Amino acid sequence: MFSKVHEVAKQLNQVIIGKEGQIQQALVCLLGGGHLLIEDVPGVGKTTLAHALAISLGLQFNRLQFTSDLLPTDVVGVSIFEREKSQFVFHPGPIFTQVLLADEINRATPKTQSALLEAMEEQQVSAEGQTRQLPQPFFVIATQNPTHQVGTFALPESQLDRFLMCVSLGYPDAAAERALLLGEDRRSLLKNLPAIMQPEELQAIQHAIRNIHASSSLVDYLQKIAQSTREAGLFAEGMSPRAAIALLQASKAWAAIEGRDHVLPEDIQAVLVPVIAHRLRPIKAVNNKTNASADLLVQLMQKIPV
Repeated sequence: MFSKVHEVAKQLNQVIIGKEGQIQQALVCLLGGGHLLIEDVPGVGKTTLAHALAISLGLQFNRLQFTSDLLPTDVVGVSIFEREKSQFVFHPGPIFTQVLLADEINRATPKTQSALLEAMEEQQVSAEGQTRQLPQPFFVIATQNPTHQVGTFALPESQLDRFLMCVSLGYPDAAAERALLLGEDRRSLLKNLPAIMQPEELQAIQHAIRNIHASSSLVDYLQKIAQSTREAGLFAEGMSPRAAIALLQASKAWAAIEGRDHVLPEDIQAVLVPVIAHRLRPIKAVNNKTNASADLLVQLMQKIPV
């Protein structure tokens, strides 16, 4: 069942060069049934990775460029009066798809950002007094620029909490950058990418991942991590129960991709930072680093006995 997952990873690595770890994290997020936030400076391949993921998984795809003047109705849809029918008819917005690429999501106002909340959590949209179900499976892949850039609006905590994982690509190393400079344009590669999986196969994998075994002692270890974030005095708020569930969910997906039917502490350690760091706010900056939450999480993890 997971052989095609490895084929997807191989194909993505041909498009995004030198980012094998981040690509596996992104696949873990989507196979685990979550939503993905890709955060980094412009020009490092965020949008290309999101587009390549959607194509490789064989899912219906819409891209929406978020800007400061984007309205919630531009995302969800709006009713328009049609003279021929003498009534208002709802016209679905781009959110009615299987994969929505919310490009530069933090360039939209908080009001527009909030239009995604119900869709990400409930897989449905309430508009003009009616609730409409979204296609299945449904994923939001959002890209985000660093909050210190001009024209950005920081995502609220409630929005960040809906993303199962947050991945940062970073700059390529010298060899990867040289391959990019001398090779074919990455966006032109997208036109010829085949769909390796079908929606039914993806849903079957997601169901199988839910059945991955997590022992009682493994859950104890996860709870110790959650408790330490609440008691260490390093964060404004510690991990919520939702965050702990997300950590277990991602750990199961990581274990499955690694070829196991049970979760090990190493699986939790592998996904801890991308699953939890974006949900926590440090009380104090750590050497003025923007990824202070990630550094503090690693320090806490190293102190907890396995």
